[in-house]
Amino acid sequence: MLEYSRQEMMAIVAAREIRDEDIVFCGTGISMVAAMAAKHISAPHSIIFFETGGIDCELQELPLSVGDPRVMLGTTINAGLAESFAILQNPRTSHRVVAILGAAQIDPYGSLNSTCLGNYRHPKMRFPGAGGACDAAAYAGRVITFMKQERRRFVTALDYVSSPGMPQDPENRKRQGLSIPVDSIVITDMALFRFSKDSRRMYLWGYYPGITPDEVIKDVGFSIETRESREITSPSSEELRLVREKIDPLGLIIKRKPKA
Repeated sequence: MLEYSRQEMMAIVAAREIRDEDIVFCGTGISMVAAMAAKHISAPHSIIFFETGGIDCELQELPLSVGDPRVMLGTTINAGLAESFAILQNPRTSHRVVAILGAAQIDPYGSLNSTCLGNYRHPKMRFPGAGGACDAAAYAGRVITFMKQERRRFVTALDYVSSPGMPQDPENRKRQGLSIPVDSIVITDMALFRFSKDSRRMYLWGYYPGITPDEVIKDVGFSIETRESREITSPSSEELRLVREKIDPLGLIIKRKPKA
């Protein structure tokens, strides 16, 4: 069996979920690795763009942030914040947008907290905030959320709602001009979660090799359905080669430590 790190697994699982027609709203870190991997694995014609204004970039080298000049290489257009968010809010394109996000907390419906822990005015811990993640979650046709699998992060109620998740009242959300996300997912260092079309709650869709559903739900702070879960296919040698040699050869984001 090939050895791989949990980070490598996360990036490859996300890359497999990106489709050829997708327009990928990409953040910093593992999101970039996933978007670049998708261009080589499943979606060579997907379009990557950043809130800083780089639209349809080549990404020949891994940028260190959304403000890295490398996000401007080979772009269709180098624009700005307004033009990037116009892609999110334009009905002709928003349904094709896949937003890749991350946060400190997530609730059963995929709403995210990236603002603070505890009371907003007197927090136990303050985070950088949502940035463009609220707009992305509100308008994108689909959301991929990266989370660390910890009970303290998967909570019944968020301390602060930074980004909306699956709508409990889809018609009201539609009247407000916001998207109704379809096939959104949550990817952790142990598993992949999807959302029920009926209840709109998160359920366990797949778990990584060597991990059991019981191990996953032990690190979730709310009840979660596991009946449809299955083991996710391990990374192939080619997928790992692409991540290690083509996308992040210096290990700037993806660590090389073998899986536990």
